[in-house]
Amino acid sequence: METWSHHLCLGLLLLLLLSAECLGAEGRLAHKLFRDLFANYTSALRPVADTDQTLNVTLEVTLSQIIDMDERNQVLTLYLWIRQEWTDAYLQWDPNTYGGLDSIRIPSILVWRPDIVLYNKADAQPSASASTNVVVRHDGAVRWDAPAITRSSCRVDVSAFPFDAQRCGLTFGSWTHGGHQLDVRPRGAAASLADFVENVEWRVLGMPARRRVLTYGCCSEPYPDVTFTLLLRRRAAAYVCNLLLPCVLISLLAPLAFHLPADSGEKVSLGVTVLLALTVFQLLLAESMPPAESVPLIGKYYMATMTMVTFSTALTILIMNLHYCGPSARPVPAWARVLLLGHLARGLCVRERGEPCGQPRPPEPVPSPQLPAGPPAGPCHEPHCLCRQEALLHHVSTIASTFRSHRAAQRRREDWKRLARVMDRFFLGIFFSMALVMSLLVLVQAL
Repeated sequence: METWSHHLCLGLLLLLLLSAECLGAEGRLAHKLFRDLFANYTSALRPVADTDQTLNVTLEVTLSQIIDMDERNQVLTLYLWIRQEWTDAYLQWDPNTYGGLDSIRIPSILVWRPDIVLYNKADAQPSASASTNVVVRHDGAVRWDAPAITRSSCRVDVSAFPFDAQRCGLTFGSWTHGGHQLDVRPRGAAASLADFVENVEWRVLGMPARRRVLTYGCCSEPYPDVTFTLLLRRRAAAYVCNLLLPCVLISLLAPLAFHLPADSGEKVSLGVTVLLALTVFQLLLAESMPPAESVPLIGKYYMATMTMVTFSTALTILIMNLHYCGPSARPVPAWARVLLLGHLARGLCVRERGEPCGQPRPPEPVPSPQLPAGPPAGPCHEPHCLCRQEALLHHVSTIASTFRSHRAAQRRREDWKRLARVMDRFFLGIFFSMALVMSLLVLVQAL
């Protein structure tokens, strides 16, 4: 048993020595390969055997995170992983010569790199993707993976805010090499979203890639580029809860001013209070919304609601004037009596106390004065007679006339008050329907 354990320990020690020797040999071969490759290598020239040959560069972009979308300045900040692949004619070797060494990793500043930049860059900061290594294979294939934080210009359209969708393009291309010297092509039909970190405000719908060949006014040769279009849709839940839903509730509360009794004295106060509340929410919306020529959808909704509340308050003031018509008011016109107090009142079920809905109350008969019964006309036989016919008839006629005037003035006031109630009920239905329809049209955009 001891002999077997001794042999096992010797075998393990020999294996460790051989592994260390192999690792050391691999390191020496890598150093030798590095010295041989870069003995006469320069990173200043395009690595092609023939100067007329076009160098093909494959570009692949992986979206990792949306850092910021600045709508006010129209700048999109992204965190990307950019992979570029090309073939270097001067970085090739035979793996059998170097112990089967297939690839090496070296600093990217030592090799030639394509000058592919972001055309629509929105700042003057240099790119931070120059410190990573490149992977060089024995056949000359060079792969350069580099993370980068890009700030690109993006035209933001807020006409449908907060239910808007944005299209932001990132255009990559060579800055100095034309299409005859360097050709850039995308790998795949779209950027990769496998490692994307979800954003709390924006939902990514895709990032398709498209290659273009353009000729600019400065140069005669064409310049190819690759444009990755980031498709975004805003998450509107926070804006619906904080800005839209309170406005909907307030807009539905505003028409209820027509339902308040005129004697309460709060009809105009409710309209003014609602208008002030909408103004406060409008100021909050203006702070969170970028300035633009087109008015956003929620801004149009606020403007329409404030206009509706303003008109409802003005109509409330006019209806209050109808309600408080004095004794000297004129009678209700005949057309208004027939159309409003007749048909419209029955249709809206506006009735007096004790009056059945849909049936007008019959007019009350005006009592006619009754002359008191007395002795027949003839000469009065008493010296102080109290029943003189002419004086009694004059006084009774005066009392009856005063009573009729009072009843007519009271009837006019009641007619104007009833007309005010009919107008209140009519405008309550109109403005409540308008507020409900506008709210539904805006809220349906969130579905």
